[in-house]
Amino acid sequence: MTAIANSSKIKSRKKIEPKRAFNAQEFLDSAGVARRIVEYAKSKKIYSQGDSAKNVYYIQNGEIKLSVVNEAGKEAVVAILSPGDFFGETCLAGQNLRMGTATAIAPVKLLVIEKPEMIHLLQTERAFSDRFLAHILVRNIRIEEDLIDQLFSSSEKRLARTLLLLAHYGKENQPQKVITKVSQETLAEMVGTTRSRVNFFMNKFKKLGFIKYDDGLQVDSSLLSVLLYE
Repeated sequence: MTAIANSSKIKSRKKIEPKRAFNAQEFLDSAGVARRIVEYAKSKKIYSQGDSAKNVYYIQNGEIKLSVVNEAGKEAVVAILSPGDFFGETCLAGQNLRMGTATAIAPVKLLVIEKPEMIHLLQTERAFSDRFLAHILVRNIRIEEDLIDQLFSSSEKRLARTLLLLAHYGKENQPQKVITKVSQETLAEMVGTTRSRVNFFMNKFKKLGFIKYDDGLQVDSSLLSVLLYE
């Protein structure tokens, strides 16, 4: 009887579901956050260098590039961002003017959160605050890695790393082999080299089977070998 009773108790216990990772998109959709959704066509600017900084943006769909232009008019691409990324968050640290330009490189849908609302969320919603902090830390690590890459790696390695990042290799649950079309001029700006050098290495990567052009630019994980060997 005891064995039967114990068995009955075991069967009656509820299954313990694994804890789900915090989903920023679901939270923003359901929390009644004062926000608006905007869409931009490819090549349209979300904001320009020198504009007033009043909002934080969250990418729902599409991709954007962040770039800066120096006094001589030379543009440098700082980052390519994709769904799940925040940008424009420097306004939270007292930056009143945009230090760079954000441009859609594919049709994008953005969630626009006004600065006061974003500050309120960070102060009152622990899970959201943790998610946002993790985003900022990852972004800082990426910037440091980019700087080290520019200082110590060859342009070939920098291009390989850029292509792998665009394909989301190493980004948990988001690998993709086909990347949004990015011009060789933009790649050159990201890598810090000339378009002719980018063209040379892209042809080399294609011959070696690291990339191919079938329904877009496809990046194979074998491109990682370029980072391991000179």
